[in-house]
Amino acid sequence: MDWKIELIFVPVTDVDRSKEFYERIGFNPDHDQTPFDGLRFVQMTPPGSACSIAFGTNLGIDLEPGKQNTIQVVVPDADEALAHLRGLGVEAEGVDELAWGRFVTFADPDGNRWTLQQLPDRSQQA
Repeated sequence: MDWKIELIFVPVTDVDRSKEFYERIGFNPDHDQTPFDGLRFVQMTPPGSACSIAFGTNLGIDLEPGKQNTIQVVVPDADEALAHLRGLGVEAEGVDELAWGRFVTFADPDGNRWTLQQLPDRSQQA
């Protein structure tokens, strides 16, 4: 039986500002629905990802905005990811070189932190 993570909630204070930020860095806006007054659900997907993020109003998220710092995304090239984010005016940090990969970090407008990891090349290992 496969278990697939397909949706991660990200707590935000301003839905429109967050949607604009994630669109600017290349996320696809999959849904932006208000099924009834007071409830808004926005789902966005990073390019090439099977997992999306969701945020909105009155979703019952039990995290404080700015406290989500556990999302890690694999990218093919950390240098390119860093240049892409900085080219869009996003304050990004990196590239940190570690034995288990090369890392770039950035935060959304609420301070939710993201980690981008370029996996090490293990093709030459036995």
